[in-house]
Amino acid sequence: MDILPVITSRDNARIKRMCALRDSEKQRTAAGLLFAEGPKLCLELAKDCTLTELYATQAALDHTPALAAFGDRTTLIAPHVAEKLAGTRSSQDVFGLFKAPDTDPAPLLQTARRILALEGVQDPGNVGTLLRSAAAFGFDGVLLGPGCAAPFSPKVLRSSMGAAGRMPVGLCHDLPAALEKLRARGITCLAAALYQARPLDAVGTDLSGGVCVVIGSEGQGLTDAAVAACDAAVRIPMTDRVESLNAGVAGSVLLWHFRGV
Repeated sequence: MDILPVITSRDNARIKRMCALRDSEKQRTAAGLLFAEGPKLCLELAKDCTLTELYATQAALDHTPALAAFGDRTTLIAPHVAEKLAGTRSSQDVFGLFKAPDTDPAPLLQTARRILALEGVQDPGNVGTLLRSAAAFGFDGVLLGPGCAAPFSPKVLRSSMGAAGRMPVGLCHDLPAALEKLRARGITCLAAALYQARPLDAVGTDLSGGVCVVIGSEGQGLTDAAVAACDAAVRIPMTDRVESLNAGVAGSVLLWHFRGV
Protein backbone atom coordinates (compact mmCIF):
# COMPACT_ATOMS: atom_id res chain seq x y z
CA MET A 1 0.00 0.00 0.00
CA ASP A 2 1.10 3.57 -0.60
CA ILE A 3 2.02 5.31 2.64
CA LEU A 4 3.40 8.80 3.12
CA PRO A 5 7.01 9.07 4.32
CA VAL A 6 7.38 8.61 8.06
CA ILE A 7 6.89 11.69 10.24
CA THR A 8 9.91 11.99 12.50
CA SER A 9 9.45 15.47 13.96
CA ARG A 10 7.34 16.05 17.05
CA ASP A 11 6.89 19.63 15.78
CA ASN A 12 5.32 18.56 12.49
CA ALA A 13 2.24 20.68 11.72
CA ARG A 14 -0.02 17.64 11.36
CA ILE A 15 1.14 16.27 14.70
CA LYS A 16 0.52 19.63 16.37
CA ARG A 17 -3.00 19.63 14.90
CA MET A 18 -3.63 16.11 16.20
CA CYS A 19 -2.50 17.13 19.68
CA ALA A 20 -4.77 20.18 19.60
CA LEU A 21 -7.74 18.03 18.59
CA ARG A 22 -6.90 15.50 21.30
CA ASP A 23 -6.85 18.18 24.00
CA SER A 24 -9.65 20.55 22.93
CA GLU A 25 -13.33 19.64 22.90
CA LYS A 26 -14.01 23.00 21.29
CA GLN A 27 -11.68 22.27 18.37
CA ARG A 28 -13.02 18.75 17.91
CA THR A 29 -16.59 20.07 17.82
CA ALA A 30 -15.71 22.82 15.36
CA ALA A 31 -13.98 20.30 13.08
CA GLY A 32 -16.72 17.68 13.50
CA LEU A 33 -14.10 15.11 14.47
CA LEU A 34 -13.28 12.72 17.29
CA PHE A 35 -9.82 11.56 18.36
CA ALA A 36 -9.22 7.90 19.23
CA GLU A 37 -6.15 6.07 20.48
CA GLY A 38 -5.29 2.39 20.25
CA PRO A 39 -5.67 -0.24 17.54
CA LYS A 40 -8.66 -2.00 19.10
CA LEU A 41 -10.60 1.21 19.66
CA CYS A 42 -9.85 2.51 16.17
CA LEU A 43 -10.97 -0.76 14.59
CA GLU A 44 -14.18 -0.74 16.64
CA LEU A 45 -15.01 2.86 15.77
CA ALA A 46 -14.32 2.25 12.08
CA LYS A 47 -17.29 -0.15 12.03
CA ASP A 48 -19.71 2.73 12.57
CA CYS A 49 -17.81 5.99 12.03
CA THR A 50 -15.89 7.29 9.03
CA LEU A 51 -12.13 7.25 9.54
CA THR A 52 -10.47 10.32 8.00
CA GLU A 53 -6.84 9.92 9.15
CA LEU A 54 -4.80 7.21 10.86
CA TYR A 55 -1.33 7.67 12.36
CA ALA A 56 0.66 4.62 13.44
CA THR A 57 4.16 3.30 13.96
CA GLN A 58 5.42 0.54 11.71
CA ALA A 59 5.56 -1.80 14.69
CA ALA A 60 1.87 -1.17 15.42
CA LEU A 61 0.91 -1.87 11.80
CA ASP A 62 2.93 -5.09 11.83
CA HIS A 63 1.30 -6.15 15.12
CA THR A 64 -2.27 -5.45 13.92
CA PRO A 65 -2.62 -6.54 10.27
CA ALA A 66 -6.29 -5.45 10.18
CA LEU A 67 -5.11 -1.84 10.10
CA ALA A 68 -3.87 -2.42 6.56
CA ALA A 69 -7.47 -1.83 5.42
CA PHE A 70 -6.90 1.88 6.05
CA GLY A 71 -3.74 2.12 3.94
CA ASP A 72 -4.89 5.10 1.88
CA ARG A 73 -5.60 7.08 5.07
CA THR A 74 -2.53 5.97 7.03
CA THR A 75 0.55 8.00 7.89
CA LEU A 76 3.61 6.41 9.47
CA ILE A 77 5.04 8.09 12.55
CA ALA A 78 8.24 7.48 14.50
CA PRO A 79 7.92 6.00 18.02
CA HIS A 80 8.94 9.26 19.71
CA VAL A 81 6.22 11.07 17.75
CA ALA A 82 3.68 8.49 18.93
CA GLU A 83 4.73 9.27 22.49
CA LYS A 84 3.75 12.90 21.95
CA LEU A 85 0.35 11.92 20.54
CA ALA A 86 -0.36 9.48 23.36
CA GLY A 87 -3.04 10.55 25.79
CA THR A 88 -2.10 7.74 28.17
CA ARG A 89 1.11 6.93 30.02
CA SER A 90 2.03 4.13 27.65
CA SER A 91 1.52 4.84 23.97
CA GLN A 92 -0.49 2.35 21.92
CA ASP A 93 1.11 3.78 18.76
CA VAL A 94 -2.15 4.05 16.77
CA PHE A 95 -4.21 7.24 16.56
CA GLY A 96 -7.29 7.96 14.47
CA LEU A 97 -9.47 10.88 13.50
CA PHE A 98 -13.10 10.03 12.76
CA LYS A 99 -16.11 12.03 11.64
CA ALA A 100 -18.20 12.66 14.74
CA PRO A 101 -21.74 11.21 14.72
CA ASP A 102 -24.75 13.52 14.63
CA THR A 103 -26.03 14.53 18.07
CA ASP A 104 -29.47 15.85 17.11
CA PRO A 105 -31.88 14.48 19.76
CA ALA A 106 -34.94 14.68 17.51
CA PRO A 107 -34.77 11.12 16.08
CA LEU A 108 -34.52 9.63 19.59
CA LEU A 109 -37.35 11.78 20.90
CA GLN A 110 -39.56 10.79 17.97
CA THR A 111 -38.95 7.05 17.53
CA ALA A 112 -36.81 5.42 20.26
CA ARG A 113 -38.53 3.06 22.72
CA ARG A 114 -35.71 2.25 25.15
CA ILE A 115 -33.68 5.29 26.11
CA LEU A 116 -31.05 6.22 28.66
CA ALA A 117 -31.02 9.86 29.77
CA LEU A 118 -28.18 11.43 31.75
CA GLU A 119 -28.08 14.72 33.62
CA GLY A 120 -24.91 16.18 35.10
CA VAL A 121 -22.87 12.96 34.83
CA GLN A 122 -19.48 14.63 34.62
CA ASP A 123 -17.12 11.69 34.97
CA PRO A 124 -16.02 10.47 31.51
CA GLY A 125 -15.54 6.94 32.84
CA ASN A 126 -19.15 6.76 34.01
CA VAL A 127 -20.51 8.21 30.77
CA GLY A 128 -18.47 5.72 28.75
CA THR A 129 -19.54 2.82 30.95
CA LEU A 130 -23.20 3.78 30.57
CA LEU A 131 -22.92 4.10 26.79
CA ARG A 132 -21.36 0.64 26.68
CA SER A 133 -24.06 -0.82 28.94
CA ALA A 134 -26.83 0.80 26.89
CA ALA A 135 -25.41 -0.83 23.76
CA ALA A 136 -24.97 -4.18 25.52
CA PHE A 137 -28.57 -4.29 26.77
CA GLY A 138 -30.20 -3.26 23.51
CA PHE A 139 -31.22 0.33 24.25
CA ASP A 140 -32.01 2.54 21.27
CA GLY A 141 -30.03 5.61 22.25
CA VAL A 142 -28.79 8.01 24.93
CA LEU A 143 -29.88 11.55 25.72
CA LEU A 144 -27.28 13.76 27.40
CA GLY A 145 -28.54 16.72 29.37
CA PRO A 146 -26.59 19.70 30.70
CA GLY A 147 -23.40 19.09 32.68
CA CYS A 148 -22.49 15.71 31.19
CA ALA A 149 -19.04 14.77 29.97
CA ALA A 150 -18.65 15.18 26.21
CA PRO A 151 -19.74 11.86 24.64
CA PHE A 152 -16.89 11.73 22.11
CA SER A 153 -13.98 12.85 24.28
CA PRO A 154 -10.95 10.52 24.23
CA LYS A 155 -11.65 9.33 27.79
CA VAL A 156 -15.31 8.53 27.07
CA LEU A 157 -14.33 6.71 23.87
CA ARG A 158 -11.80 4.60 25.77
CA SER A 159 -14.18 3.67 28.59
CA SER A 160 -17.01 2.89 26.18
CA MET A 161 -14.72 0.73 23.99
CA GLY A 162 -16.22 2.22 20.85
CA ALA A 163 -19.88 2.10 21.94
CA ALA A 164 -19.93 5.92 21.91
CA GLY A 165 -19.61 5.76 18.15
CA ARG A 166 -22.23 3.01 17.83
CA MET A 167 -25.02 4.27 20.10
CA PRO A 168 -27.19 7.13 18.84
CA VAL A 169 -26.53 10.08 21.15
CA GLY A 170 -28.64 13.23 21.42
CA LEU A 171 -27.60 16.39 23.25
CA CYS A 172 -30.46 18.06 25.13
CA HIS A 173 -30.23 21.60 26.51
CA ASP A 174 -33.51 21.12 28.40
CA LEU A 175 -33.76 17.55 29.68
CA PRO A 176 -37.09 17.96 31.55
CA ALA A 177 -38.70 19.21 28.32
CA ALA A 178 -37.27 16.22 26.44
CA LEU A 179 -38.69 13.85 29.06
CA GLU A 180 -42.11 15.47 28.71
CA LYS A 181 -41.98 14.79 24.96
CA LEU A 182 -41.16 11.14 25.60
CA ARG A 183 -44.03 10.79 28.08
CA ALA A 184 -46.41 12.39 25.57
CA ARG A 185 -45.92 9.43 23.25
CA GLY A 186 -46.26 6.78 25.93
CA ILE A 187 -42.68 6.31 27.13
CA THR A 188 -42.47 5.66 30.88
CA CYS A 189 -39.71 7.86 32.34
CA LEU A 190 -38.13 6.54 35.54
CA ALA A 191 -35.77 8.66 37.64
CA ALA A 192 -33.04 6.91 39.63
CA ALA A 193 -33.16 8.24 43.19
CA LEU A 194 -32.19 7.21 46.71
CA TYR A 195 -35.10 8.77 48.58
CA GLN A 196 -38.87 8.91 48.08
CA ALA A 197 -38.48 6.25 45.42
CA ARG A 198 -40.12 2.89 44.75
CA PRO A 199 -37.98 -0.26 44.96
CA LEU A 200 -36.96 -1.43 41.52
CA ASP A 201 -38.64 -4.80 42.05
CA ALA A 202 -41.97 -3.06 42.55
CA VAL A 203 -41.84 -1.34 39.17
CA GLY A 204 -41.74 -4.44 37.01
CA THR A 205 -40.93 -4.48 33.32
CA ASP A 206 -44.41 -4.47 31.77
CA LEU A 207 -43.93 -1.11 30.07
CA SER A 208 -45.44 -1.67 26.64
CA GLY A 209 -44.97 1.93 25.51
CA GLY A 210 -41.25 1.92 26.20
CA VAL A 211 -38.96 3.15 28.96
CA CYS A 212 -36.52 5.96 29.62
CA VAL A 213 -34.06 5.40 32.47
CA VAL A 214 -32.89 8.76 33.89
CA ILE A 215 -29.59 8.95 35.80
CA GLY A 216 -28.22 12.00 37.63
CA SER A 217 -24.85 13.28 38.71
CA GLU A 218 -22.56 11.29 40.97
CA GLY A 219 -22.75 13.77 43.84
CA GLN A 220 -26.08 15.57 43.62
CA GLY A 221 -28.28 13.17 41.70
CA LEU A 222 -31.03 14.48 39.46
CA THR A 223 -32.40 18.00 39.67
CA ASP A 224 -35.89 18.46 41.08
CA ALA A 225 -37.08 19.51 37.63
CA ALA A 226 -35.85 16.30 36.04
CA VAL A 227 -37.46 14.13 38.73
CA ALA A 228 -40.73 16.05 38.40
CA ALA A 229 -40.72 15.43 34.64
CA CYS A 230 -40.61 11.64 35.19
CA ASP A 231 -43.47 9.24 35.86
CA ALA A 232 -41.86 7.84 38.98
CA ALA A 233 -38.63 7.60 40.95
CA VAL A 234 -37.03 4.19 41.50
CA ARG A 235 -34.22 2.91 43.70
CA ILE A 236 -32.06 -0.20 43.63
CA PRO A 237 -32.54 -2.32 46.78
CA MET A 238 -29.20 -2.63 48.61
CA THR A 239 -27.82 -3.76 51.92
CA ASP A 240 -26.74 -1.20 54.51
CA ARG A 241 -23.08 -1.96 53.78
CA VAL A 242 -23.00 0.85 51.21
CA GLU A 243 -24.85 4.14 50.97
CA SER A 244 -25.02 4.28 47.18
CA LEU A 245 -23.58 3.09 43.87
CA ASN A 246 -21.77 5.31 41.42
CA ALA A 247 -23.65 6.46 38.34
CA GLY A 248 -22.01 3.94 36.01
CA VAL A 249 -22.85 0.93 38.19
CA ALA A 250 -26.35 2.06 39.19
CA GLY A 251 -27.26 2.94 35.64
CA SER A 252 -25.99 -0.38 34.32
CA VAL A 253 -28.12 -2.28 36.85
CA LEU A 254 -31.20 -0.36 35.75
CA LEU A 255 -30.43 -0.87 32.06
CA TRP A 256 -30.09 -4.61 32.64
CA HIS A 257 -33.39 -4.69 34.55
CA PHE A 258 -35.28 -3.03 31.69
CA ARG A 259 -33.45 -4.78 28.83
CA GLY A 260 -36.55 -6.74 27.81
CA VAL A 261 -38.99 -3.80 27.60
